[in-house]
Amino acid sequence: MTGSGDESFIAAVKPLVDAMGGDMLPPDEAGPDDVVLSWEGANVVAVRLPQLADSLDHILAAMERRQGMPLADLDRRAKQEVVRVLEARGAFSVRHGVETVAGALGVSRFTVYNYLNREKEG
Repeated sequence: MTGSGDESFIAAVKPLVDAMGGDMLPPDEAGPDDVVLSWEGANVVAVRLPQLADSLDHILAAMERRQGMPLADLDRRAKQEVVRVLEARGAFSVRHGVETVAGALGVSRFTVYNYLNREKEG
C-alpha cells in the first residue's frame, strides 16, 4: 500500500518517465531490465524503459506536439533544427533512425544525410 508521500514521489517522477516514453508499474511486477525507484527506504515504483526504436517514435511525437504541426509541414530551416536536436539525442544511432526521421520529416534519407553533413561542416 502506498502512502501519500509515495504518491507525491510517483507524481514527481511521472513527467520524466513520460518524456522518456517509459511505463510505470508496481515494484513487485518489475522485470530484470526495469528500474525500481525507492523513496525513504521503500521500493515505490518500477520504470520500464522503452526500446530505442520506440523511444525515437516517442521523441518525434513529442517534437510534433511542441511544434504544433506535423514535422513534415515545417520549413527547411526548422527541419534542419529538428535533425540537429535529434542527432544530439542520439537518434541516428538507432537502427533505421535516418529512415524513421526522414519519414517523419517528409524528406528523403539523402536529405537527412545532407542536413547532418551541413551541421558537421558548420
